[in-house]
Amino acid sequence: MLNSVQKSILLIGFSIVSITHAEIDRDKLGGRVEAVTSSGETLIFPTLKTDIDVDIQGNLARVSVQQTFANPLNTPLNVTYLFPLNKEAAVYKMVMEVGQEVVQAQIKKKKEAQATFNQAKRRGQSAALLKQQRPNMFIQDIANLMPSIPIKVTLHYVQTLPKVDGDYELVMPLIVGPRFQPPHAGIAPKRDDKKPQQTTQFGQWELEALPTSPPVKGLNIPETIDAERVAIHIHLNAGMPIQHLSSQTHQLEINPIDDNQRTIQLAKGRVIDNRDFVLRYSLAAQNPQAGLLAYYAPEQQGFFSLLIEPPAMPKTHQITAREMVFVLDCSGSMSGLPIEASKAFMREALHNLRPSDTFRIIRFSESATEFSRTPLSATPQNIQRGIYYTNSLSGSGGTMMTTGIKQALQVPVPKNSVRLVTFLTDGYIGNEREVLKLIKRLLGSSRLFAFGVGTGVNRFLLSEMGQIGRGFTRYMDPTEEVQAVAKELAQRLQTPVLTDIIIDWGKLQATQMMPQTLPDLFAGQSIRVQGRYATPGHYVIKVKGNVQGRAATLPLAIHLPAQSQQGEAIALIWARSAIKDKMRLFNIPNNMRSVRISDNVLKKQVTQLGLDFSLMTQWTAFIAVSKQKYNPNANQTPTQAVPLPMVKGVSQHAYGNPGQANSANQRRPVGSVVPEPAMIFGFLLLLIILGWFVRKQLQTV
Repeated sequence: MLNSVQKSILLIGFSIVSITHAEIDRDKLGGRVEAVTSSGETLIFPTLKTDIDVDIQGNLARVSVQQTFANPLNTPLNVTYLFPLNKEAAVYKMVMEVGQEVVQAQIKKKKEAQATFNQAKRRGQSAALLKQQRPNMFIQDIANLMPSIPIKVTLHYVQTLPKVDGDYELVMPLIVGPRFQPPHAGIAPKRDDKKPQQTTQFGQWELEALPTSPPVKGLNIPETIDAERVAIHIHLNAGMPIQHLSSQTHQLEINPIDDNQRTIQLAKGRVIDNRDFVLRYSLAAQNPQAGLLAYYAPEQQGFFSLLIEPPAMPKTHQITAREMVFVLDCSGSMSGLPIEASKAFMREALHNLRPSDTFRIIRFSESATEFSRTPLSATPQNIQRGIYYTNSLSGSGGTMMTTGIKQALQVPVPKNSVRLVTFLTDGYIGNEREVLKLIKRLLGSSRLFAFGVGTGVNRFLLSEMGQIGRGFTRYMDPTEEVQAVAKELAQRLQTPVLTDIIIDWGKLQATQMMPQTLPDLFAGQSIRVQGRYATPGHYVIKVKGNVQGRAATLPLAIHLPAQSQQGEAIALIWARSAIKDKMRLFNIPNNMRSVRISDNVLKKQVTQLGLDFSLMTQWTAFIAVSKQKYNPNANQTPTQAVPLPMVKGVSQHAYGNPGQANSANQRRPVGSVVPEPAMIFGFLLLLIILGWFVRKQLQTV
């Protein structure tokens, strides 16, 4: 019999509910969470534990993510789980374990996988369906989760580790933040019955709705959600002495094996999944060859991945005048710690302006407004005015990011100046494609820097903003000491170190290169070039570019082997990069693409890459189905969402109106346009003023 260990009262909407959190085999099943409403209805939430294992060899990471779903009820459940993965993850394998069965998942086109899953669910078979909503947002659907028979789903992916400001960085996203969907964003065009309708597989309009929001801890489920849901274990073999290793996000237990190797785990063993995990490490020796990964198979030929860093340059006076444009997200999700971190950055950035600079400050939420109608000179007086204005900002309302982009980029660039736009946001929106297209269309000669502010930000969007904006992306954790981080980031807002980059491959016949256009390189930044080769051997290549207007060349001696200890992971990374490159084209307006190619052709190419390399994409999915039928009453089985914690440091404003989701089956769409308390008050105040005005007008008639 279950023993109640805690009771509390939770206000959901306008009704009082009694909350009970009971333990049943906590270590295996993750506990039991139930809510009893005043009407006597009992709401039960499925439980989850996640175990992440990471093996890092050099700068290549192999990751397994095991999700254990458990049903604490006496009746079956279907389960849906919204979760993140690294935006660069090449997810190539999924395995489901249920009872005595171990099922290897198959990669299929998404619609085919969904049909297979629906059929298995109706038949009472256990099944797992993995779908990609965004490159960093996934949904795991579980069919027929039986009492006392947990289902384990293990995902496998590979990724390379980027080098950021001299350190290698491993990011393990653990939480999906809320997403604001602007009105009319993503609405399909109206049907015109006078025109013939396309019926080909890739010729129809596909409207991919955002996933529905699961219950969120602190809003509409008990505060007693299991706080020990995630464990992380890492083995690091850097290939050379490790100089420094740390995490600013989590406390670690680090065990040295030798100079080159470490084992790392969370100091607390298991933690709640309410913020991203970030690990950074530096090496005692800096070897430019350490960034080369290669793999060769006769039937596939070769694949390589090359990391390029900018030359170290002495500090010199920058002659070109800069127009520094700062765009601050002041929507509801930025309320509290995130907006305060943005202000700390702004104070440092404004104090770092040069006398020859001009600056603008733009804030946006429902709409965009600007501190000054014209760019201001970076005089001490104007800087103090800008700081005073920034300190007065607060977070409320929706996230209409396009208004901020238009305000920043539609104004002509001042004569003889270069425009550097710094965009501070958590990226909690649902219309990513619209935003990226807009940046590409309006950017011109400007550079855009994307600064993510938060503990679980939308890294996919922010990374693409920096890439398309020909700048870079950095992140700020508002729950930590932000002053030092803000100062460091503000000092990095410089013009590029290396521009107009090309690679002379010499005798190496490199093909199918990604990215097709190499971006400029800034101090502390690196770029990774992926490609294929036909013949193994030793080659000399030359990286060429301009450093402050002067030609510069970096010769590199590389060895492309006939065999590789890294195995086919390099081929998977190449395919994932090819998919990313094609999706970047997909997010660019047709008339601005570097090659003439339609959306339909891009969809076909991405889908085929997913099927050929067994990779997750926007249009492929993994499906695993048990042979045994576990549920004799499958048609009466309800679907429940795995509850999520609130993102650490994010206020309730980010999640809209919690009163709309007073049960596990009444979920608000992610990013729905729900008036926040401040907006509702504003509307009421407006109505009161309007009523008073009408009454006065009637009295004067």
